[in-house]
Amino acid sequence: MTYQESCHCGSIAFEVEGRIEQAMSCNCSICSRKGSLMWFVPAGHLTLRTPQDENFGTYVFNQHVIRHRFCKNCGIHPYGEGTDPKGQAMAAINIRCLEGIDIDAIPVTRYDGRSA
Repeated sequence: MTYQESCHCGSIAFEVEGRIEQAMSCNCSICSRKGSLMWFVPAGHLTLRTPQDENFGTYVFNQHVIRHRFCKNCGIHPYGEGTDPKGQAMAAINIRCLEGIDIDAIPVTRYDGRSA
């Protein structure tokens, strides 16, 4: 299935392909503040519909393994970029930004990022 996603103002928009079987809620210092529900897909499943320009911001912290992408206009964090434990490029999709899904129907796994 292909999903459409964007930040609030639409400056960052993309399509992501896959099947949402679960999302992850992390309690690390940034995720707990953002309130994101993340769905992990191979990076190649994400296709930008808007150019990466001055509206795209990137934030890294701690071990610098995830590039948290956000819109400099509206402040929304639609996705992040990183690698999985096997070294494969991954995208962490904030399902709260996906169009037309029932978030309450998606099982959420809790991850203790604060202790990691």
